[in-house]
Amino acid sequence: MKKIAIASVAIMAAAAALPAHAEISDDVVKIGILNDQSGVYADFGGTWSFEAAKMAVEDFGGTVLDKKIEVITADHQNKPDVAANIARQWYDQDQVDTIMELTTSSVALAVQGISKEKKKIDIVTGAATTALTGEQCSPYGFHWAYDTHALAVGTGGALVNNGGDSWFFLTADYAFGYSLEEQTGNFVKENGGSVVGSVRHPLATTDYSSFLLQAQASGAKVIGLANAGLDTANAIKQASEFGIVQSGQRLAALLFTLAEVHGLGAEAAQGLSLTEGFYWDRNDETREFGQRFFDRTGRMPNMIQAGTYSAVLQYLKAVKESGTDETEAVAKALHEMPVNDVFAKNGKVGANGRMIYDMYLMEVKKPDEMAGDWDYYNVLATVPGDKAFINPAESGCTLASN
Repeated sequence: MKKIAIASVAIMAAAAALPAHAEISDDVVKIGILNDQSGVYADFGGTWSFEAAKMAVEDFGGTVLDKKIEVITADHQNKPDVAANIARQWYDQDQVDTIMELTTSSVALAVQGISKEKKKIDIVTGAATTALTGEQCSPYGFHWAYDTHALAVGTGGALVNNGGDSWFFLTADYAFGYSLEEQTGNFVKENGGSVVGSVRHPLATTDYSSFLLQAQASGAKVIGLANAGLDTANAIKQASEFGIVQSGQRLAALLFTLAEVHGLGAEAAQGLSLTEGFYWDRNDETREFGQRFFDRTGRMPNMIQAGTYSAVLQYLKAVKESGTDETEAVAKALHEMPVNDVFAKNGKVGANGRMIYDMYLMEVKKPDEMAGDWDYYNVLATVPGDKAFINPAESGCTLASN
């Protein structure tokens, strides 16, 4: 097995006043950022999420309850077994208090299961599955940035209300693709639209020509890409070669972020519709944060990276509020405290651990509309959090009765 590189950074600052009841295990609060740093999702979150976590620690002041804050990171290589081994080592040997980011749903579910067993907090920003706050929820598990339900509501439901009322799906032929197609199709129909057809493609295929020609021939106003990563990017590239957007049809990427748009470039991505929970150029506060992130990374943050910043910051606020890093107390504070930062305003955490906040339907600008290298999006609509995310009472999670 490839050796797993683990990097760490300890960030110190001037001490704050120490409450009399403060209780920090091992005199350090240790946060682990576990994600894909070398595979298909390396730009999606990657080392950039680690940078966002360090920014949150610095912005918090560098210490909590007069104790050191340490952030460590590792590459799980998109393998649940690798992630599980790292998580157990971090919890059992390295005295990590919380694990965050967790790109890839299978990884997130594996680590959340271990965290529940060890009575440790995990906060997921990089994975999509609603099972994290549904049938596999945990009293110590939190889902922060997005999920498949929010993407389906945002890109499916909201896009119908912006004129995209007939859909054809290009779907990855495995469980994730089926779920994304089904959820999005349901919201399309609930909002008065129609699904005129679909076609399934093998995972990691390189030739989308026959699938795209079927989608083009369907006459649907929107071609929904129910896939992710390189599958989505390659489908969009080939759609651009066919002139699909230029001929009047819209492409809707059901899991795509600013990082992937930048990787494609505006020429290929123009006209693409997608949903994100954060955009750096939305207001003065997001622009200031985006510029600081850019100064240290050379790129603007997407919702995964900004969401990781928010998750780390909120966790530290909860430790401070609780006067301890003890799991039960911090989890209680995370459930009770509102989320107000550059990522989310008036966010709230449901009983199932789902952080509820507003999402945004975006459209990628044409190259001649861009004012700069990262000026990619027009915001088409705001999707209120209470519509974007599943009501905790309907999630299948039984935490409220535990």
